[in-house]
Amino acid sequence: MYPNDGFRELGRQECLRLLVTAPVGRIVYTRQALPVITPVNFGLDADGAVLLRTSTASELAHALDGAVVAFEADEVDADTHSGWSVVVTGRAGIVTDPAETARLERVTPNSCAPSPEEVFVRIEPELVTGRELVAGRTVYGVHLSA
Repeated sequence: MYPNDGFRELGRQECLRLLVTAPVGRIVYTRQALPVITPVNFGLDADGAVLLRTSTASELAHALDGAVVAFEADEVDADTHSGWSVVVTGRAGIVTDPAETARLERVTPNSCAPSPEEVFVRIEPELVTGRELVAGRTVYGVHLSA
């Protein structure tokens, strides 16, 4: 980002604060060496880890376990030309500890596509980045009304 380019870089804590307000995000992973983007509902753990709940037998669970992934959520208002976007990058893993699974069942939203056998996927927040689109400005700081 450049000074006055219409974007403001967000700090880690601000990114995490904004993430909890988003109802849906997108998980980015690879399938056969190609990028795949899947919308998911999610939760955040106290340490900022992104938590997903999915079917034990799902392609998503198998593809994510042990993989480095990106998770993105945003909110954009097209009328005011404002909003934000946050990306969490880190290694994903299936939660296998029974006590941790029981805790996550209490604090993580249900899957949008519930299954009789579900697992939790935890994405460790190794890199958390975000930016805010400042209303009414475009690249190089030119006001939209100009």
